Amino acid sequence: MSTSSLTPLVRSWIDGWVVSRGAADPVPEPWGWTIDVGEFAQSGRHVLPDGDEATVRRLAAERAAPGRWLKVFLPQVSIAPGAPHTAEDVVAPWLVPGWTLGTPGFLMTTELQHTPVDVPDGHRLRTWVQGGVIRAAVTAPDGTLAARGQITPTGATAVADRIATSPLHRRKGLGSVVMGTLQHAALERGARTGVLVGTVDGRALYEALGWQAHAPMVSVTFGAP
Repeated sequence: MSTSSLTPLVRSWIDGWVVSRGAADPVPEPWGWTIDVGEFAQSGRHVLPDGDEATVRRLAAERAAPGRWLKVFLPQVSIAPGAPHTAEDVVAPWLVPGWTLGTPGFLMTTELQHTPVDVPDGHRLRTWVQGGVIRAAVTAPDGTLAARGQITPTGATAVADRIATSPLHRRKGLGSVVMGTLQHAALERGARTGVLVGTVDGRALYEALGWQAHAPMVSVTFGAP
Protein backbone atom coordinates (compact mmCIF):
# COMPACT_ATOMS: atom_id res chain seq x y z
CA MET A 1 0.00 0.00 0.00
CA SER A 2 1.32 3.48 -0.85
CA THR A 3 2.17 6.00 1.85
CA SER A 4 -0.54 8.43 0.72
CA SER A 5 -3.24 5.80 1.19
CA LEU A 6 -1.72 4.43 4.41
CA THR A 7 -1.72 7.74 6.32
CA PRO A 8 -5.54 8.08 6.56
CA LEU A 9 -5.77 4.47 7.75
CA VAL A 10 -3.18 5.09 10.46
CA ARG A 11 -5.08 8.20 11.54
CA SER A 12 -8.32 6.18 11.68
CA TRP A 13 -6.56 3.65 13.91
CA ILE A 14 -5.28 6.43 16.17
CA ASP A 15 -8.71 8.06 16.46
CA GLY A 16 -10.24 4.83 17.72
CA TRP A 17 -7.25 3.81 19.84
CA VAL A 18 -7.17 7.01 21.92
CA VAL A 19 -10.84 6.56 22.83
CA SER A 20 -10.37 2.86 23.50
CA ARG A 21 -7.45 3.54 25.87
CA GLY A 22 -8.59 6.88 27.31
CA ALA A 23 -5.53 8.68 25.92
CA ALA A 24 -5.26 12.33 24.93
CA ASP A 25 -6.16 13.59 21.47
CA PRO A 26 -3.29 13.15 18.99
CA VAL A 27 -1.09 16.17 18.33
CA PRO A 28 -0.03 16.55 14.66
CA GLU A 29 3.70 16.52 13.96
CA PRO A 30 5.56 16.99 10.65
CA TRP A 31 6.23 13.22 10.62
CA GLY A 32 2.96 11.95 12.19
CA TRP A 33 1.40 12.36 15.65
CA THR A 34 2.30 12.47 19.32
CA ILE A 35 -0.15 10.99 21.84
CA ASP A 36 -0.02 11.54 25.60
CA VAL A 37 -1.10 8.27 27.24
CA GLY A 38 -0.49 9.17 30.88
CA GLU A 39 0.73 5.81 32.18
CA PHE A 40 4.04 5.10 33.91
CA ALA A 41 4.87 2.28 31.50
CA GLN A 42 3.75 4.40 28.54
CA SER A 43 3.77 8.12 29.15
CA GLY A 44 3.35 8.83 25.46
CA ARG A 45 3.83 7.50 21.96
CA HIS A 46 5.03 8.92 18.67
CA VAL A 47 3.32 7.43 15.62
CA LEU A 48 4.97 7.56 12.19
CA PRO A 49 2.74 6.44 9.30
CA ASP A 50 5.77 6.26 6.99
CA GLY A 51 8.93 5.70 8.97
CA ASP A 52 12.16 6.74 7.27
CA GLU A 53 15.67 6.32 8.59
CA ALA A 54 16.49 9.99 9.16
CA THR A 55 13.28 10.71 11.09
CA VAL A 56 13.45 7.58 13.22
CA ARG A 57 17.10 8.21 14.06
CA ARG A 58 16.30 11.81 15.08
CA LEU A 59 13.30 10.87 17.22
CA ALA A 60 15.18 8.00 18.85
CA ALA A 61 17.84 10.48 19.96
CA GLU A 62 15.57 13.42 20.85
CA ARG A 63 12.71 11.53 22.56
CA ALA A 64 14.81 9.08 24.56
CA ALA A 65 12.96 9.25 27.88
CA PRO A 66 11.58 6.45 30.05
CA GLY A 67 8.05 5.50 29.09
CA ARG A 68 8.19 6.89 25.54
CA TRP A 69 7.15 4.65 22.66
CA LEU A 70 7.71 4.82 18.91
CA LYS A 71 5.14 3.23 16.60
CA VAL A 72 6.74 3.07 13.17
CA PHE A 73 4.77 1.91 10.13
CA LEU A 74 6.87 0.82 7.14
CA PRO A 75 4.72 0.59 4.00
CA GLN A 76 7.87 0.07 1.94
CA VAL A 77 8.70 -3.24 3.69
CA SER A 78 7.19 -6.44 2.34
CA ILE A 79 4.70 -8.30 4.54
CA ALA A 80 4.74 -11.43 2.38
CA PRO A 81 5.67 -14.67 4.18
CA GLY A 82 9.34 -15.43 3.74
CA ALA A 83 10.35 -11.84 2.91
CA PRO A 84 14.14 -11.42 3.22
CA HIS A 85 13.92 -8.62 5.81
CA THR A 86 11.45 -7.96 8.60
CA ALA A 87 10.45 -4.48 9.68
CA GLU A 88 12.37 -5.04 12.93
CA ASP A 89 15.53 -5.79 10.94
CA VAL A 90 15.11 -2.46 9.16
CA VAL A 91 14.45 -0.29 12.22
CA ALA A 92 16.87 -1.83 14.75
CA PRO A 93 20.05 -0.17 13.33
CA TRP A 94 18.34 3.25 13.50
CA LEU A 95 17.95 3.21 17.31
CA VAL A 96 20.27 4.54 19.99
CA PRO A 97 21.04 2.46 23.12
CA GLY A 98 18.14 2.26 25.56
CA TRP A 99 15.40 1.53 23.01
CA THR A 100 13.94 -1.98 23.01
CA LEU A 101 12.02 -3.64 20.20
CA GLY A 102 8.55 -4.74 21.26
CA THR A 103 5.92 -6.98 19.74
CA PRO A 104 5.70 -6.41 15.96
CA GLY A 105 2.35 -5.74 14.36
CA PHE A 106 0.46 -5.29 11.11
CA LEU A 107 -2.04 -2.62 10.11
CA MET A 108 -5.15 -4.47 8.95
CA THR A 109 -8.63 -3.61 7.68
CA THR A 110 -11.86 -5.34 6.72
CA GLU A 111 -15.27 -4.42 5.41
CA LEU A 112 -17.50 -5.04 8.39
CA GLN A 113 -20.27 -7.56 7.91
CA HIS A 114 -22.73 -9.56 9.95
CA THR A 115 -21.35 -13.04 10.60
CA PRO A 116 -22.94 -15.90 12.55
CA VAL A 117 -21.74 -16.12 16.15
CA ASP A 118 -21.76 -19.63 17.59
CA VAL A 119 -21.06 -19.57 21.33
CA PRO A 120 -19.84 -22.99 22.54
CA ASP A 121 -22.10 -24.87 24.93
CA GLY A 122 -21.71 -23.79 28.53
CA HIS A 123 -19.98 -20.52 27.66
CA ARG A 124 -21.51 -17.09 28.30
CA LEU A 125 -21.14 -14.08 25.98
CA ARG A 126 -21.77 -10.60 27.32
CA THR A 127 -21.42 -7.19 25.64
CA TRP A 128 -21.66 -3.68 27.04
CA VAL A 129 -20.82 -0.09 26.07
CA GLN A 130 -19.03 2.50 28.17
CA GLY A 131 -17.68 5.81 26.91
CA GLY A 132 -18.23 4.90 23.28
CA VAL A 133 -16.24 1.66 23.59
CA ILE A 134 -18.04 -1.63 22.89
CA ARG A 135 -16.73 -4.57 24.89
CA ALA A 136 -17.33 -8.29 24.59
CA ALA A 137 -16.36 -11.02 27.05
CA VAL A 138 -16.76 -14.78 26.93
CA THR A 139 -16.70 -16.73 30.19
CA ALA A 140 -16.05 -20.47 30.40
CA PRO A 141 -18.41 -22.91 32.13
CA ASP A 142 -16.40 -22.57 35.35
CA GLY A 143 -16.80 -18.78 35.29
CA THR A 144 -13.26 -17.84 34.26
CA LEU A 145 -12.67 -15.26 31.56
CA ALA A 146 -11.91 -17.15 28.34
CA ALA A 147 -11.79 -14.40 25.69
CA ARG A 148 -12.36 -10.69 25.43
CA GLY A 149 -12.06 -7.69 23.12
CA GLN A 150 -13.31 -4.19 22.40
CA ILE A 151 -14.09 -1.99 19.41
CA THR A 152 -14.52 1.76 19.08
CA PRO A 153 -16.64 3.21 16.25
CA THR A 154 -15.52 6.69 15.18
CA GLY A 155 -17.77 7.38 12.21
CA ALA A 156 -17.25 5.20 9.17
CA THR A 157 -14.43 3.23 10.80
CA ALA A 158 -14.25 1.16 13.97
CA VAL A 159 -11.01 0.20 15.71
CA ALA A 160 -10.73 -3.25 17.29
CA ASP A 161 -8.43 -3.39 20.30
CA ARG A 162 -7.25 -5.70 23.07
CA ILE A 163 -8.52 -8.86 21.41
CA ALA A 164 -7.30 -11.79 23.48
CA THR A 165 -8.06 -15.42 24.27
CA SER A 166 -6.76 -17.12 27.41
CA PRO A 167 -4.08 -19.73 26.61
CA LEU A 168 -6.25 -22.26 28.46
CA HIS A 169 -9.19 -21.68 26.10
CA ARG A 170 -7.66 -21.43 22.64
CA ARG A 171 -8.69 -23.44 19.58
CA LYS A 172 -12.35 -23.28 20.57
CA GLY A 173 -13.34 -20.54 18.14
CA LEU A 174 -13.69 -17.96 20.90
CA GLY A 175 -11.63 -15.37 19.04
CA SER A 176 -14.09 -15.62 16.16
CA VAL A 177 -17.00 -15.25 18.60
CA VAL A 178 -15.52 -12.04 20.00
CA MET A 179 -14.66 -10.57 16.59
CA GLY A 180 -18.04 -11.43 15.08
CA THR A 181 -19.85 -9.89 18.04
CA LEU A 182 -17.81 -6.69 17.91
CA GLN A 183 -18.17 -6.32 14.15
CA HIS A 184 -21.94 -6.68 14.41
CA ALA A 185 -22.11 -4.07 17.17
CA ALA A 186 -19.97 -1.61 15.20
CA LEU A 187 -22.13 -2.06 12.10
CA GLU A 188 -25.22 -1.29 14.16
CA ARG A 189 -23.59 2.03 15.09
CA GLY A 190 -22.87 3.07 11.52
CA ALA A 191 -19.28 1.90 11.00
CA ARG A 192 -18.43 0.19 7.73
CA THR A 193 -14.68 -0.49 7.88
CA GLY A 194 -12.79 -2.25 10.65
CA VAL A 195 -9.22 -1.23 11.48
CA LEU A 196 -6.71 -2.80 13.85
CA VAL A 197 -3.05 -3.47 14.45
CA GLY A 198 -2.61 -7.20 14.99
CA THR A 199 0.33 -9.21 16.25
CA VAL A 200 2.02 -11.91 14.21
CA ASP A 201 -0.15 -14.58 15.86
CA GLY A 202 -3.27 -12.44 15.65
CA ARG A 203 -2.73 -11.82 11.95
CA ALA A 204 -3.48 -15.47 11.17
CA LEU A 205 -6.82 -15.30 12.99
CA TYR A 206 -7.83 -12.01 11.40
CA GLU A 207 -6.90 -13.10 7.89
CA ALA A 208 -8.98 -16.25 8.38
CA LEU A 209 -11.87 -13.91 9.21
CA GLY A 210 -11.38 -11.83 6.06
CA TRP A 211 -9.07 -9.06 7.28
CA GLN A 212 -6.31 -7.77 4.99
CA ALA A 213 -2.80 -6.77 6.13
CA HIS A 214 -1.45 -3.56 4.59
CA ALA A 215 1.85 -2.71 6.27
CA PRO A 216 4.10 -3.80 9.14
CA MET A 217 4.46 -1.76 12.31
CA VAL A 218 7.50 -1.74 14.59
CA SER A 219 6.96 -0.90 18.26
CA VAL A 220 9.91 0.28 20.36
CA THR A 221 10.05 1.50 23.96
CA PHE A 222 12.69 3.44 25.84
CA GLY A 223 14.04 2.31 29.18
CA ALA A 224 12.21 1.31 32.32
CA PRO A 225 9.94 3.89 33.97
